Amino acid sequence: MKFKKILAVLMTAGLLLTSFAACGGGASNSSGEGEGEASTEAEAEAEVAETISVGLVTDVGGVNDQSFNQSAWEGLQRFRADTGSKVSYIESKDESGYAPNIETFIDQGTNLIWGVGFMLGDAFAQAGLDNPDQQFALVDYAYAPEDIPNKNVTGVVFATEECSFLVGYVAGKMSETGKVGHINGIASSTMETFAVGYYAGVLTANPDVQIMGQYSNSFSDPAAGKNIANQYYADGVDIIFSAAGATGNGAIEAAKEQGKWAIGVDMDQNYIAPDNVLTSALKRVDNALYDVSTKMLNGTFEGGGTEMYNLKNDGVGYATTGDHIPADILAEVEAVKNDIIAGNLKVPATAAELEAQFPGKYDMPPVEEQ
Repeated sequence: MKFKKILAVLMTAGLLLTSFAACGGGASNSSGEGEGEASTEAEAEAEVAETISVGLVTDVGGVNDQSFNQSAWEGLQRFRADTGSKVSYIESKDESGYAPNIETFIDQGTNLIWGVGFMLGDAFAQAGLDNPDQQFALVDYAYAPEDIPNKNVTGVVFATEECSFLVGYVAGKMSETGKVGHINGIASSTMETFAVGYYAGVLTANPDVQIMGQYSNSFSDPAAGKNIANQYYADGVDIIFSAAGATGNGAIEAAKEQGKWAIGVDMDQNYIAPDNVLTSALKRVDNALYDVSTKMLNGTFEGGGTEMYNLKNDGVGYATTGDHIPADILAEVEAVKNDIIAGNLKVPATAAELEAQFPGKYDMPPVEEQ
């Protein structure tokens, strides 16, 4: 049900203030006794903006993972600052916490419940079936229509092959050893797009560059990321792109210790190691959460389906903090970016599409079935 419809019902019943109080919101005194019917619709919506609640269930990385969970929380913090809405999060320690954490927000009367990460896909689908009047949205999951008969769970996905292509292009142009590396998280179709885009970008920039890649099987193990990175650097790799959540932070630490290049992911991670993070593949989870939550607030959020964020709508991108990319290469990357946006350059998103474009050009497939 659209939120404006809910609001209309509550106002008709004269229960607006008590309903908001039950949800834990701080209703404005401007709607108190004696106001009569003088309030305008705009004023009523302003009051609603102060009391709408949005909850975030994180994946195991938590809101301080310096990656996509943190980006999601920053998006909701910006939404709160701009609208006065109530936002909160619950961190999942492991998979067993997904369903209980979702249920906690349902019990609190939260208007929109977010999840971050494909691993929460089943839990959110079940919650949608069990709670047909509750709105949910999940990052990194595209639901089939038959999975969500109530149309109350929205999948939010990103064209991460596009931003990965751009940072791969930078790596291919800037590698001095002719060897670059890639560390992925847990094997999935979502993670496949990161790997494929990166491989395609590297090979487009320089088909002679060797790419070393593997899965870490974790999004929350910096020690594993650091170990893999150190092995790569010992083998002559000079640039490593990690798409593995907090695991990738270990690779950045290795780059800092060894004076090598690392490429960040999701957020602009240059601040972690300003002299060693060459660029970052930006997955603007913050923009997506802000955008969809704003639609909920404005009453234009229908629910259901899948929202796609890409280069064209500022859903993905790449960072230039630190000015480490030479001007001539930066100009090339911008030209490539514009070609992708214009539709003149098609970036592969699957291993099959990559193989069709670059048959036999890489030593290791970017996707390992676990």
